[in-house]
Amino acid sequence: MIATDPTSGDHQATRLAAEHLLPASVSRGVPRLQPKPGRNRRLMAVGGLLALAWFAALAGALVGWNLAERRAAPPRQPSTLGLATAPPRSVPFRTIDVSAVADEIGTSVVAIQRLVTDGDQVGQAAGTGIILTSDGEIVTNAHVVVDAETVNVRLAGESEPRRGAVIAVDVANDLALIRIDVTGLDAAVFADPDDIRVGDEVVAVGFALDLDGDPSVTRGVVSALGRTLTTRDGALNGLIQTDAAISSGNSGGPLLNAAGQVVGINTAVAYSDVNTAANSVGFAISVRELIPEIMALRRAAGGEPIDEGYLGVGLERRFDGGRGAVVTDVEAGSPADAAGIRTNDVVLAVDGVAMVGDADLIGTIRDLDPGSKVSIDLLRDGEPLTVTVTLGERTE
Repeated sequence: MIATDPTSGDHQATRLAAEHLLPASVSRGVPRLQPKPGRNRRLMAVGGLLALAWFAALAGALVGWNLAERRAAPPRQPSTLGLATAPPRSVPFRTIDVSAVADEIGTSVVAIQRLVTDGDQVGQAAGTGIILTSDGEIVTNAHVVVDAETVNVRLAGESEPRRGAVIAVDVANDLALIRIDVTGLDAAVFADPDDIRVGDEVVAVGFALDLDGDPSVTRGVVSALGRTLTTRDGALNGLIQTDAAISSGNSGGPLLNAAGQVVGINTAVAYSDVNTAANSVGFAISVRELIPEIMALRRAAGGEPIDEGYLGVGLERRFDGGRGAVVTDVEAGSPADAAGIRTNDVVLAVDGVAMVGDADLIGTIRDLDPGSKVSIDLLRDGEPLTVTVTLGERTE
């Protein structure tokens, strides 16, 4: 659905609300890059996670899970292998051959199942993953694994699931790494980020609705680039918008170009409510954002702390049609306070890069290192102003 956010005055902001997105929580032994307090979380992102599927015969779900549990424990360290990436300008614009793309990616897509219990009821949540390396490293959405330490992973052409270890999770960026104990896998190839254009035809692949059999494929175009969404855990930026159908269970699956190269990871979908129509509006984390985040997850899995930049402001979107974000409050003693940023200032740009909205600003600051000096362009009482801020480190 599309939800509306109450704001000050007579304005209401139309924003994306959550669809089947389960809250993430910390699990013992799994490195997690957690969202930090102080963000203005007015709404939740739309997710592609299948809602709980409760079974009349609970034994069936438990038997399948236990078979995977008896397999050898998966490794809990990240792969040391590099990712397969395509050279620039390797894909000319052309009408996409969906069958060829499906064949190209078929062995690099996996089904992911997570056991869910609620009292005496047992069910499963389902999603999709992409094979990163031949030695069993897989990427998916954080909201697919939620707080699990292990999940079941079923490879193409196999009937029995394998046990997968969740080795690192980044809740704010909605990404997670899984490792299974197997070699000789077909790793997906990632497209060059500069080769993705609005209007390109794309194919979304994933285990939609956890239907039996092979993954579903749907066709669409790149509707827009650089979209941002505010989520309950922070913000997702640099998203690809597509009209390729993305359903529950598609989360974590690939969005592909005509050569079968991954241009993004399917993450979210908008849907309508009684007030607003949202037809064929899906979102994927772009390869430009995805590859650096995979590297960060690997470092986290290896025990390296991952720090996030901290500004210390509350934000909301503008309601006058302009771009940027409105500062709703400034935390005392924060980097923003020290730089002289005030309530009702409008943040227009960071280091000369225009901020589309509040989600864009949240994601930009988060991805900068603590101690970084940044130039922030403001609008105060209609007058332009530039301040220099030394970012702090966000703590739990």
